[in-house]
Amino acid sequence: MKISYNWLQQFLKIDLEAEQVAEILTDLGLEVEGIEKFESVKGSLDGIVVGEVLTCDQHPNADRLKVTTVDVGLDKPLSIVCGAPNVAAGQKVPVAMIGTTLFSAEGEPWVIKKGKIRGEESHGMICAEDELGLGNSHDGIMILDKKIKVGTPAASVFEIFKDEVFEIGLTPNRADAMSHMGVARDLRAGLIQQYDINKELITPSVGDFNVDERTHKINVEVRDYNKTPRYAGVTLVNLTVAESPDWLKNRLLSIGQKPINNVVDVTNFVLHSLGQPLHAFDAKKIEEDKIIVKCLPTGTKFKTLDGVERILDEEDIMICDGASNPMCLAGIFGGETSGVTNKTTSIFLESAYFDPISIRKSAKRHGLNTDASFRFERGIDPENVEYALKLAAILIKKVAGGKIVSDVVDIYPKKIQDFQVHLSYEKANRLIGEVIPSDIIKNILASLDIKINNQTESGLGLTIPSYRVDVQREADIVEDILRVYGYNNIRSTTKLNTSISYSEKLSNEKIEGIISSVLVAQGFSEMMANSLTKADYVEMIDSLKEKENVKIVNALSKDLEVMRQSLVFGSLEAVAYNLNRKNANIKFFEIGKSYHKTSNGYEEKKHLALTVSGERNASSWNSIDKPTDFFYLKGICQAIFQRLGIADFEVISSENDIFSEGVGFSKNGKQLLELGLLNEKMTKYFGIKQDVWFVDFSWDVLMAEIESDTIKVVALPKYPEVKRDLALLLDQKVQFKDLYETAISVERNLLKKVDLFDVYTGDKLPQGKKSYALSFVLRDDNKTLTEKQIDKIMGKLQQSFKEQFEAELR
Repeated sequence: MKISYNWLQQFLKIDLEAEQVAEILTDLGLEVEGIEKFESVKGSLDGIVVGEVLTCDQHPNADRLKVTTVDVGLDKPLSIVCGAPNVAAGQKVPVAMIGTTLFSAEGEPWVIKKGKIRGEESHGMICAEDELGLGNSHDGIMILDKKIKVGTPAASVFEIFKDEVFEIGLTPNRADAMSHMGVARDLRAGLIQQYDINKELITPSVGDFNVDERTHKINVEVRDYNKTPRYAGVTLVNLTVAESPDWLKNRLLSIGQKPINNVVDVTNFVLHSLGQPLHAFDAKKIEEDKIIVKCLPTGTKFKTLDGVERILDEEDIMICDGASNPMCLAGIFGGETSGVTNKTTSIFLESAYFDPISIRKSAKRHGLNTDASFRFERGIDPENVEYALKLAAILIKKVAGGKIVSDVVDIYPKKIQDFQVHLSYEKANRLIGEVIPSDIIKNILASLDIKINNQTESGLGLTIPSYRVDVQREADIVEDILRVYGYNNIRSTTKLNTSISYSEKLSNEKIEGIISSVLVAQGFSEMMANSLTKADYVEMIDSLKEKENVKIVNALSKDLEVMRQSLVFGSLEAVAYNLNRKNANIKFFEIGKSYHKTSNGYEEKKHLALTVSGERNASSWNSIDKPTDFFYLKGICQAIFQRLGIADFEVISSENDIFSEGVGFSKNGKQLLELGLLNEKMTKYFGIKQDVWFVDFSWDVLMAEIESDTIKVVALPKYPEVKRDLALLLDQKVQFKDLYETAISVERNLLKKVDLFDVYTGDKLPQGKKSYALSFVLRDDNKTLTEKQIDKIMGKLQQSFKEQFEAELR
């Protein structure tokens, strides 16, 4: 949300620096994420001065150029080449000096430099209005009043509007602060408590509101007071719809709003001033001079201002005319035919309070998010409806002329009562963690317009103002007291209280932390991809089905229209993003969910995904570049299993078509993960030209296999271990896994470790053969092994390998 500092000062006269105000607002919970400079003319005409053209002669080498001398108040005139057809001696003109930065229509900067144009030196530029950002004309240079003194800065001749704009990261509950007046209210409370500065909150007067004549009344009928508790309106005629004055346009432009016309701009100005949405209807298009607020049958078609035809639901609140023609989707968006245009001369101005739940459901149903719906669905101030209407009517008369020709129609059958809350001092002190004196609490509440109805030694009975829709519990009051008192003023305790919990099984969060620590230690970075993705992605993988896509009813775009069925696409998007920015060595992990539509409803599955590509380590003078591969990633997976206490898993083949080469790990008949090289079709789609390896862990299976968090303690071995090696000539089909299992079965007690440390294939070996070099670690925990024992074990191993695999010693 953008808040203009100049605009804010219309409600609260303060002379603090913008940075200081930003700090106060952030302390109050209205976090200022940044401060932007706003200028009605980009660059504020810095470096532009008023000059007088002394001479104007034809350029000797160009028919369309003139060589001028211009007095800009320096010791001697400047020689400037000018191509404008209207330049002449004796004129006062704006001159951009050398070094001045000007901006193109697209906002791109360019600098005035000394140069030669067709052989003639030019020491500046005489400017047209579009070159200065003062208009759109480029027919010729600007001619200024001859009374202006030479050398006068152009910024003092033209009225340049400057402002500083706060970007506030507003939390959804703070509907009261969605306006300049709302922010000013909070700022005033903070200044009183933290800086002892008591400034009056200035609210615009509506004392000038008068009915000029009662000649055009538009009647209003509300069918459902639960959906529309309050509805007000007034009629104005003889308006002239045109461009808004500069002050109004600059107010809106400063917060990123595009001016439309004087009537619509006033409604937007009041919206951002007071937080009350308004809507103006062309009165001549209201059939039978009657407004009916009601719901229409499901299936009714209605075309909104953006030209989109929408299908209404019977729960949508609609503003209709006397003939039941829909004119506006209440509180959200106007209709195409009933809005204000340049031909409009009379309007019916609407101000209302609609049920927040109804507006929220309708906005989501139709995929619309407007400034009005943003406020209505969070809850506005029902007591502000008539005040905002009158202020808007006064401003419209001021900028568009016309007359007010009806009394204010205000249908408000049942007043919305202010909320009552009791505050206990004891609970407030307990929640805050510190005793705040009761007189300070009462002062803070008064500064927040919270009325104290009654008070006792133990607490206060309070009435909450109607605009504070977020304050309905005692805890909400305590939060308000604390943020105005200042979180920084609460002393930190030196005592830490905690509770020790015990569980037979590790929690999901604990497991996530353990796995994250293992992966980060291996150089991985955690990523979080969007759960919303493209529907087209599933077409790349046969194992994913289009019918299982969980579709978004009101998708924001084609790229965010379904929930993901796999984490692989988000990983590939991240890989492509990094490769495009010259980061070629990638190690990512993500813990997230996939979403599936099934015959029984919807299903979520949790996954751990690993993605690696490029080199294992960053290039260095003392290391050899080594690309990531299957064995590297397999080792990472085994490290995770070892840390979690999972052993004795089986490696099986994978049929998943996301891999060109892949395997699975399983235990007790359940698949723990799939690992492999992503197929080229997928990587090519994302513009990736290097290998990408991917692992998909099934989280639920992983959790089921994790043993209870039991710490096992064993004594360090007292006796030495012995290492022996064997180099075996084997058939190509024999795998290390087969040799490992055979070795363990031969000697279960003394054989502690089996490793494969070298693999050789080549022309020096018989066809169809390979060489494996294995190492064996032996140890007896009760005594030192003898050479005889060692030789016996190695002989048994060699014999078993020969019998089962026809292995020969090399």
